[in-house]
Amino acid sequence: MASDPSAGNRPPLKVLLCAPRGFCAGVDRAVQIVELALERFGAPVYVRHEIVHNKFVVESLKTKGAVFVEELDEIPDGHHDRPVVFSAHGVPKSVPEDARSRNMFYLDATCPLVSKVHKEAEIHFRRGREIVLIGHAGHPEVIGTMGQLPEGAVRLVETVEDARAFEPAGDRPLAWITQTTLSVDDTAQIVEVLTARFPDIVAPHKDDICYATTNRQEAVKAVAPDVEALIVVGAPNSSNSQRLREVAERAGCPVALLVQRAADIPWDALPPLTSLGITAGASAPEVLVEEIIAAFAERYEVTVDSVRTAEETISFNLPRALREAAE
Repeated sequence: MASDPSAGNRPPLKVLLCAPRGFCAGVDRAVQIVELALERFGAPVYVRHEIVHNKFVVESLKTKGAVFVEELDEIPDGHHDRPVVFSAHGVPKSVPEDARSRNMFYLDATCPLVSKVHKEAEIHFRRGREIVLIGHAGHPEVIGTMGQLPEGAVRLVETVEDARAFEPAGDRPLAWITQTTLSVDDTAQIVEVLTARFPDIVAPHKDDICYATTNRQEAVKAVAPDVEALIVVGAPNSSNSQRLREVAERAGCPVALLVQRAADIPWDALPPLTSLGITAGASAPEVLVEEIIAAFAERYEVTVDSVRTAEETISFNLPRALREAAE
């Protein structure tokens, strides 16, 4: 059990803070789109699906006037002139088509790196290729990517076992694409199997797993072997956050936990610690990392060192309709 704050003298705890961590450029852009839409057009601004997979971010935007819906038909008839924002994960083509048919004003907050995968899928389809999508069934990004093309045009492969069992539907050439938030190592194993079985399968020109996912996993790999426990700040439905926890376990960390915020820390699951790693998924704001550190500081004499494995300078343009508001 972790140290009891009532015990008086707090034991020392060295915290290794992974860097990069937290918000990526795509998440930052998506949140900005909702905030600027509220600023420019006033409340309510409707958002289809969670803008990013983080409860804290969603609740914060709700207090500012954002209204979250799962489908466009949940937006009241009298509000079709209000802005509606599509989430960072991307949407099937049917969603903007539906919005246009209802004369809705929509802002697309799809991460540009997800849009890149959509374009790749369309190019492969036009060139007559059967497309293999490596990803997780039911994830909004996978639903959005598969929804760019007619049903059956994209085949989903989730595991190495799926890759071994995969059989092409016909004699068309094959191409593979991926969800942007996967485990780099898991995906490499799946690609290895597909490439061995189908040597002519076409790969992406540039890795589909986004820079932020890769960078956050590399930082965890650097920290995990040197700490007794590692906490990933993130939501349970956040793919990239779940992958960070898995990466920490595989890298040799004895205890790797996914925690939404300080109130959720399972103190009884933690042994007495002298070292702790902390990172955050790409949709978790830094304020939650600070909250976690503060919670440990109530029980331990904390020192914090940052372990940086990459610099991130990428930023993405806002939709034209909002650039004036930003300026």
